[in-house]
Amino acid sequence: VQLQASGGGLVQAGGSLRLSCAGSGFIFDDYAISWFRQAPGTEREWVSCVSISDGATDYEDSVKGRFTISSDNAKRRVYLQMNGLQPEDAAVYYCAAQKGDTRVVDPCDRVDFEMDHWGRGTLVTVSS
Repeated sequence: VQLQASGGGLVQAGGSLRLSCAGSGFIFDDYAISWFRQAPGTEREWVSCVSISDGATDYEDSVKGRFTISSDNAKRRVYLQMNGLQPEDAAVYYCAAQKGDTRVVDPCDRVDFEMDHWGRGTLVTVSS
């Protein structure tokens, strides 16, 4: 199983980035894919998720209306479009996969210990 996150970079406040998470080695449709982030000195926090089978999505309150998660099942990719980025969004962003039949909450559990697979992170830096 592999998850590969990419698309991070440096952007000015108010700018946009699109992160991509590519999955391989597992049945994509059986999973929900989440994005987490971790800023230096803070705990990793859940950001958003999408259920691959039905496209249901969920967002952490601080990113609602600014971030959009989507999936391209044919390409086995999940995207996180981030608009209106602010310095407090700066972090290493990780994608993670949770198998559908382990979920307690739809479309995904919002906690890192419920994730089954993790990818390496991609760094998002936002200058003020």
